[in-house]
Amino acid sequence: MTATRTESAAPRPSGGRGGKPTRFVRESISEMRKVLWPSRNELVTYSIVVIIFVVIMVSLVAGLDIGFAKLVLLVFG
Repeated sequence: MTATRTESAAPRPSGGRGGKPTRFVRESISEMRKVLWPSRNELVTYSIVVIIFVVIMVSLVAGLDIGFAKLVLLVFG
């Protein structure tokens, strides 16, 4: 379980942009450092699984599409 800081939100400046873009970039970089990135082996494995799943789903949808098209042509001629 990770610990989080419980601090109150800083008061917002009452005008102008107040450095929001730089704060956003700093916080984004900080969050990206917390991410557990997959190893190359995990990345290749996950990519292969996704590609196989997508191919299966595309085949299923294409098969149903062709089947329904033939059925519509058979019924409505």
